[in-house]
Amino acid sequence: MKFPKITIYDKYIFNQILVTSLVAILLFTVVWIAPEMLLNTIKRTLEGQYTVKTAILVIIYELPKILGKAFPVGLLLGTLFTFDKLSKDSELTIFRAVGMSFRRIIAPVIVLSFIFTYLCFVTGDKLIPYSVNKANAINGNNPTTQYIYTQKDKNSIPTMAVIVSRFRANHMNNVIVLDFSKRIYADVHQLSNIYHAKEGETLPDKWHLKDITQYEISNDGIFIDVKKLPTLDILQGESAKNAYILMTYSIKKEREINNHNLRNYIKLLKKEGLDEEYRYMLNKYLQRFFHPFVCVLLAIMGALLGFSKPREQRMVGFVIAIGCIFVYYITLPFFDLLAEKGVMHPFLTAVFPPAAFLCAIIAFYKSKDL
Repeated sequence: MKFPKITIYDKYIFNQILVTSLVAILLFTVVWIAPEMLLNTIKRTLEGQYTVKTAILVIIYELPKILGKAFPVGLLLGTLFTFDKLSKDSELTIFRAVGMSFRRIIAPVIVLSFIFTYLCFVTGDKLIPYSVNKANAINGNNPTTQYIYTQKDKNSIPTMAVIVSRFRANHMNNVIVLDFSKRIYADVHQLSNIYHAKEGETLPDKWHLKDITQYEISNDGIFIDVKKLPTLDILQGESAKNAYILMTYSIKKEREINNHNLRNYIKLLKKEGLDEEYRYMLNKYLQRFFHPFVCVLLAIMGALLGFSKPREQRMVGFVIAIGCIFVYYITLPFFDLLAEKGVMHPFLTAVFPPAAFLCAIIAFYKSKDL
C-alpha cells in the first residue's frame, strides 16, 4: 500500500489550519475561563483560601474540561477562517483551475482533524477525570450524601436493603438495615429484622456496623423484641465490594471516571438491575467514542463554509458555524434524557448527533455543487 505523496500544498494548508485552530482554541479557552472561574480563583487567593501555587493549579486543572469542547470548536473556526481567506485571495480558484478536486483540497484538513480527534478522545478518557478529581481534592469536594442499596437473590427477590444516611470515603453514619423474611406476599416483602447502626465502615470483604439497635419483627409485622448489639457484619464478599463501588460512584459525574472504570461500572449497574443509571452511563460511555469524530465532521463543514464566491457575504459562514455548534451541544442533554428513560437505545442516542451532522454536511456539499 502506497501513501499519497506529501506536497508543498499539503504542508501549507496543514500549517495554516493548525495555527488558526490553535489561536481559536486559545481564544475559546480564555473566553470560557475568564468570567467566573478566574474571578473566583483570584477572590479566594486574595482571601487567603488559596496560595498562588494552588490558584495556578486550580486554573490548570480546569483547562481539560474546556479543551474537550475547544478542540472541535477551534478546528471548525480555524478551518473556516483559513478557507475563507484562501477563497477571498482567489487561491482556491487557482487550486481548482489546476485540476485539484475538493477531496484533494481538503486532504490535509482530514489528516489534521484525525489528530484532533485523538486529542479529544484522550482528553475525555484521561485528562478530564484526572483534573476533575485533583480539583475536587484541592477544593475539598468530598460530598456526604444518602445511599440505598438493595441486595437480591438469583430470582431478583430482595433479601436485604441498606440505607446509609451519610457517608464520606469508607465511613458511614446512621445506617438502617432492613432484613427481609423469606415469606413473600403478593404486595409486600415481609421484614424479619430492622437494624439501626450509629456508624459503620466499609471493608474490602464486608460492611462493619457499630452501636446497633435490633428490632425483631414477627410474621404479623409486630415488634416482638429490641436488642442492643455492639457490632454487626453485613454484605459479605462480592456484595460488599459491589455495594461500595455503587455507593462511591453514585456521587460522581461521568466525567470524573475514565473509560476503563466507567466500563466496569456500567457492567455492575446492569448486573444490579439499575436500569436508568445503566442506560444513562452507557450513553455517556458510547459518546466518548463517537463524539470525538465530530472533529472530522466540523473540519469538513468549515472547509465547505469557507468555499465562497468573490462577492458572497463572509459573515454567513461564521453565523452558520456558530449556529451548528450551538445546536449540537444544546441537544446533547436531550439525547441523554432519552437514553436514561429508555425512549431510545443508548447506542442510538450516542450516534444520532454525529450522524445528523454527517447528513447535514452531505446535503450542504451537494447544494454547493463542488
